[in-house]
Amino acid sequence: MRLSLLLTAAYLLGSIPFGVLVSRARGVDIRRLGSGNIGFSNVLRALGPRPAAIVLLADVAKGALPVLAGRSLLVRWHLADPDLWVLALALAPIAGHSFSVFLGFRGGRAVATTLGVLLAVAWPAALLGLGVWVLLVATTRYISVGSMAGAAVVPIYLAWAGVRWEWLAFWCAIAALVILRHVPNLQRLLAGTEAKIGERVRADDDSGPGIPRA
Repeated sequence: MRLSLLLTAAYLLGSIPFGVLVSRARGVDIRRLGSGNIGFSNVLRALGPRPAAIVLLADVAKGALPVLAGRSLLVRWHLADPDLWVLALALAPIAGHSFSVFLGFRGGRAVATTLGVLLAVAWPAALLGLGVWVLLVATTRYISVGSMAGAAVVPIYLAWAGVRWEWLAFWCAIAALVILRHVPNLQRLLAGTEAKIGERVRADDDSGPGIPRA
């Protein structure tokens, strides 16, 4: 029962759509602007750097905090093989952001939330992924390219580090999820219509998709 409550709480925290909340505080709905994404990149283009920074930090925190708090509880409860239960705890906020109960089980790409989870469980891998993201975004000016490459490098690093196979399989699956949720970005990249960082979407432009989507 305690474990079920912990996982549910982690999922609900991950489900909080900070991008939607921040945009509504400014009188718009981020789901109706640009790509319709509720995360950092679309908020940056639509609303600017300050709201985007708030969304980024909040999404990272909602991934890291439940894992950090819950991990100590798992050890205290003397569960058999608590490291495997940490994987379930790690999945909960990522699933919450991707399939938010508050948005009809729709959501975002979970890049920032995944970063928060990874910082809590394997910070060297998180810093490597973040470094790859920064490098590629700086050189290509495409946030989506940095996000996909950053996700892909994490399981490669973990395989090199020799983590147990369950952890490697888990992070391979998470990397695949992040990349799959960027399929629309891949299509726009191939079509030459993907927006680069610094290209703004007018906050009064309501010509976007109009539906909550990744």
